[in-house]
Amino acid sequence: MDRETLHTSSGLIKIPRQTHQRCSSHFVDYIEKNMSYSRFFKNYLIPNHPCVFSKKFTEEWNCRKHWVTEEGKPNFSRLLQQFEETPVPVANCNVKEYNANPKQIIPFKEFIQYWREYIQNGHSSPKGCLYLKDWHMHRSFPEHNSYRTPIYFSSDWLNEYWDSIEVDDYRFVYMGPKGSWTPFHADVFRSYSWSANICGRKKWLLYPPGQEEFLRDRHGTLAYDVTAPMLQDKGQYPHIDKACQPLEIIQEAGEIIFVPSGWHHQVYNLEDTISINHNWLNGSNLDIMWQFLQDELASVQREIEEWRETMDTWHQHCQVIMKSCTGIDYGEFATFLKIIANSRISFLNSYPASSSLQSRHLAEALECLGPHHATFDLQRVTYILESMLNNEDFKRLDPSILKFQPEALLQEIREATRSTV
Repeated sequence: MDRETLHTSSGLIKIPRQTHQRCSSHFVDYIEKNMSYSRFFKNYLIPNHPCVFSKKFTEEWNCRKHWVTEEGKPNFSRLLQQFEETPVPVANCNVKEYNANPKQIIPFKEFIQYWREYIQNGHSSPKGCLYLKDWHMHRSFPEHNSYRTPIYFSSDWLNEYWDSIEVDDYRFVYMGPKGSWTPFHADVFRSYSWSANICGRKKWLLYPPGQEEFLRDRHGTLAYDVTAPMLQDKGQYPHIDKACQPLEIIQEAGEIIFVPSGWHHQVYNLEDTISINHNWLNGSNLDIMWQFLQDELASVQREIEEWRETMDTWHQHCQVIMKSCTGIDYGEFATFLKIIANSRISFLNSYPASSSLQSRHLAEALECLGPHHATFDLQRVTYILESMLNNEDFKRLDPSILKFQPEALLQEIREATRSTV
């Protein structure tokens, strides 16, 4: 990645953000051939702008060769050979539970049997419309090498962190019949996402950040289905007239869609469809994640404000509730930043030999993106850490929770980046 894209004369980048964006100014670029990482970074990551990559970017993937029939349909026989007894999470699209679909864990072969019967019955079933989603296939079967993450999405701090602690990941496989869908939402931690259709077609409805506020009912609850007729009832949705029309994208087989950070969306399978999906974030949208966490904590604090004077551990309790709702608290976010920073410091200290990194995939990604990108990452960590050190709620954390001193980490970063800058 070229130096000019990553650095300013001050050596520290603050990325400007618009909290509310109009749909009319947005369009979708269709990328048919390879572009430089720098161009993707400058034209899509930093502006937080969606795009679609052509099927050329996935044509060599093993899953596109082996999971799909010559007619472009899911290859049920081949899939059963690989995953027959594997337990998989399956949601019922016909049932609403809070603002999502309830899930159950069933054997993969049971879902395929259902899917075959669903097709034979004219895409209907008394069991409802079932959708295999959020399946951590990559984590369970890494040896399959079913696909390879495109370089544009390889600076992936989210999965880098969870791989390092061996707890979770945000790489998923979705499989669903025609008519299956995902309700209106924004992705975890307001991360980026990319989604590749292995077979089938999807329809995406996307709203840029800020538009979701016009799609809340009078109680402040986010719409479940943005196409539902009830949204036109101003008594229930008083701000609906301010909402723009969504950005609509039809995603064909083999294509990859890049969904920017904080863009709410709703997705339909127009055909029997299989897709690979990753949630990811990096230095380009780290500030959006940090703002999201601050907003989530503020929401929790408002909800239990009445107990503030009666609980000595009120602030700690708010962190516990936030983690239960979002999956992370301020302490773990700080640890997340430290692990990301440590790997970049190690890379810069050993460059050009990156064999000291524990993760082969991380070493390959950093080697490909280069020392200037590693420096950019560290600058972004610095910017957020300095913001956290000035945050009153962060200051109230028990120092023993952090297990490291942010000030010491900042000094390490300055020393590691001095020569590169």
